Amino acid sequence: MDLSNLKPAEGSVKTQGKRIGRGQGSGKGGTATRGHKGAKSRSGYSKKLGFEGGQMPLQRRVPKFGFTNINRKEYQGINLDTIQKLVDDNKIKDTLDFDTIITLGLAGKNESVKILGRGELKAKLSVTAHKFTASAKAAIEAAGGEAVTL
Repeated sequence: MDLSNLKPAEGSVKTQGKRIGRGQGSGKGGTATRGHKGAKSRSGYSKKLGFEGGQMPLQRRVPKFGFTNINRKEYQGINLDTIQKLVDDNKIKDTLDFDTIITLGLAGKNESVKILGRGELKAKLSVTAHKFTASAKAAIEAAGGEAVTL
């Protein structure tokens, strides 16, 4: 072994990429493989999101419609059949308040809850929520319970 046949270890040297824009003698000078003119040939070019080469972009072609009420209040709905299932599974006894609703994972702590009238309620319960539909309130009271609005 001498200096003439020294080689680096296998896999230790990565092949360097093309040396672009290093003069005409390199064969990659001039336009530096970017072609002639146009946005992509310029320095600092970055394509904008949704850019379609100057064609009218999709988000501008599609018509806008509708109206969003900024004062709308969203409610997390809980139906009577869901409450009855909780009673059947012995998860609630005689009261269903907001804290219980959160711990059971029926709503988040920052959500408003509305009790909806689908299904039937057989158990006598005291239900506390932000809102009730008329049919839900009637069903709870018909079963001997009470509907308490927060």
